[in-house]
Amino acid sequence: MAAMDQKNAALGLRFMKMHGAGNDFVVIDSRGRGATMTAALARALGDRNRGVGFDQLAEITDAAGAEFGLNFWNNDGSRAGACGNATRCVSDYVMTGLGREAVALVTARGGLRAERRGDGQVWVNMGQPQLSWAEVPLARQVDLLHLPIPGDPAGVGMGNPHCVYFVPDADAVDLARVGPGLEHDALFPERTNVEFASLAGPDLLRMRVWERGAGITLACGSGACATAVAAHLRGLTGRQVGLQMDGGMLQVDWREDGVWLSGPVAHVFDGWLSPEFVAVHS
Repeated sequence: MAAMDQKNAALGLRFMKMHGAGNDFVVIDSRGRGATMTAALARALGDRNRGVGFDQLAEITDAAGAEFGLNFWNNDGSRAGACGNATRCVSDYVMTGLGREAVALVTARGGLRAERRGDGQVWVNMGQPQLSWAEVPLARQVDLLHLPIPGDPAGVGMGNPHCVYFVPDADAVDLARVGPGLEHDALFPERTNVEFASLAGPDLLRMRVWERGAGITLACGSGACATAVAAHLRGLTGRQVGLQMDGGMLQVDWREDGVWLSGPVAHVFDGWLSPEFVAVHS
């Protein structure tokens, strides 16, 4: 086995499969050798029939002044600005390797901090929400809490743009039907994630999501943060919110220093991409 791993290490590309509340990722560790990911390779890897399959891909990179950096891709090969669940999963992996309970990291959002909680879950400070139309971004200046789109959604940026609907029953929404059109609404020049949430109890939301570049996913970390922020700003919840996703429960705590996201993490398996697969799709 050791000899086989050495051969694969020389000729192929190692990856990890992880998930956070069912939101699943391929993780490539490129520290010490430079970034290796391309849009074509990410798209090929994201194919659940001909590749590995994932909602997002996270590439770990070297980062000055931090333990590591992260770049994100969607399964259609497009770039994602943030991925809260992947950030938590990779932070758990790096903390285990370093023997630490907290790490600093860098993403497109800037410097972030992740910590392992006493209950074994991992939480990450996702930064402050982006609450101006230009930051989200939107195509023009509008009221973010009441976007001029049927259904009265709210707009929030969390590194990714989000369009958040509050509905009587999130489970009754046909995500496959309405998601694609909303993702490409002209108000969102960079496309948008779309969340549907319903109040399930005090400071508890039932939430489902359509992610730009990925489609329906079982959970979305940045979407959970955006939905919790919008719910609080609309007076539906406090600043600490539980969000029941299709894949499990996430918790959001909007504090003075940023929006903290916590939930379960899972390292499922390690594997090797064949040299032929990498060569064809690079």
